[in-house]
Amino acid sequence: MWPKLTRSVTFVTLRICRQSNLATLRPHIRSFFHGFSCLDSRTQTIQPLCCRSGHPSITPALGLQPRRTITTDRSSWYESIADSTPVCLAEQLLVSTQQMTGLPWWASIVCTTFTLRTAITLPLGIYQSIIIAKVEALQKEIAVLARQLRFEISVKAKEKGWSEKTCRFHFKKNLKRIVSELYVRDNCHPFKASLLIWVQLPMWVCLSLALRNLSLGMGHVPLASEAGLATGGALWFPDLTLPDSTWIIPVSLGLINLLITEIFALRQLEPSKFQKYVTHFIRGISLVMIPIAATVPSSMSLYWLSSSCVGLAHNLLLRSPRFRGVCRIPPTRSDSETPYKDIAAAFVAKYIK
Repeated sequence: MWPKLTRSVTFVTLRICRQSNLATLRPHIRSFFHGFSCLDSRTQTIQPLCCRSGHPSITPALGLQPRRTITTDRSSWYESIADSTPVCLAEQLLVSTQQMTGLPWWASIVCTTFTLRTAITLPLGIYQSIIIAKVEALQKEIAVLARQLRFEISVKAKEKGWSEKTCRFHFKKNLKRIVSELYVRDNCHPFKASLLIWVQLPMWVCLSLALRNLSLGMGHVPLASEAGLATGGALWFPDLTLPDSTWIIPVSLGLINLLITEIFALRQLEPSKFQKYVTHFIRGISLVMIPIAATVPSSMSLYWLSSSCVGLAHNLLLRSPRFRGVCRIPPTRSDSETPYKDIAAAFVAKYIK
């Protein structure tokens, strides 16, 4: 007697997802089983036609497919970051600030951005300027010590008959040791100048994802009102949960970022090839951010624009001779008594004339 074939059933559960005032039904596939089994007429038991590992346990002549098990429980790395503790804390900060100040959401985002950038990144920017100034001041001393070391290596090479390759090896080894000792003496290792980016970038990511969660109704912190960000905008962007259809915020973001990049490039008196590559890369990122900002909620693009504007103001402030004197930043070759006039003149000479 031929065995009776039975086919498994796929179970699909429905999740009720509530976003704003709209309740929707979304299918959530917990597991999916596809395969065949047979009823043994002698034992009256159901036997699978394939083993656990997926290799068929019957002849391929029957044309049966092996069993497959698919699950969607595993979250992606993006969702893991969006549900992480720092992002939840950022959501709590944004919601608490808006509730305590009573400001509309767009003003609360701008004020929170200004406060965080001024309280955290501005001191780090001052520290970065101090480290860069100290490293620049050491270059003259390093050049003198390098000439002395080169002379000593040449004398030693004549005594011991070193080849040019051996002389180069000893010169680089000893010069690296001397430079490291100078950095330790003045407490100005160049890596310390990168502390700003290691703090600013995670903060930018956490606040961006927090605003994304709050805009899409996936936040971990309840809002004061059900409308929330949907009515917290202004002017041409009344709904902060939707992208800016006019592209005013995205284009403004790109222009501000390009302006920051050009001001940084104009400060470099003799840029190296690597610095030129970095400048071109940042210009490309500034342009790429324009279409990205046009596809995300307006709350995120508004935060990005506010952060860039505050960063531009801080960069200009760090050029002020009076402010640098108050912060005790050592002088550098690029310092000027009229920095803003010099920037405007260099900008006009490079891009207008």
